[in-house]
Amino acid sequence: MLIVEDDPDVREMMELLLSSMGYRTVTAENGAVALDRLRESRPCMVLLDLMMPVMTGWEFRERQLADPHLSSIPVLCMSAVYQPDDVKTKLQVQCLAKPLDFGRLIDEIATTCGRP
Repeated sequence: MLIVEDDPDVREMMELLLSSMGYRTVTAENGAVALDRLRESRPCMVLLDLMMPVMTGWEFRERQLADPHLSSIPVLCMSAVYQPDDVKTKLQVQCLAKPLDFGRLIDEIATTCGRP
């Protein structure tokens, strides 16, 4: 599981939650680092914040889709700013509104990656 989130507190909390459930996690603080980590680790899924410095989640998703080796890796977006339906239409991914409903987040992860 690749967690892409610029807020270090949110990133750490998500990493602790998911790793305590048995998921293997890798983190990145922006889209540029996330692309490198995606190539290195090939996670079952990417949890992607949209508003980040250096490279936004929008830019990350465009580059991911342009790379045939990475385009098939599922992405779940998280956003406090954008409407989930708009994100789904534009980026072809599910999107959860922040603050996150962790029950729904875990359900989405389990559907995509299975239960550890």
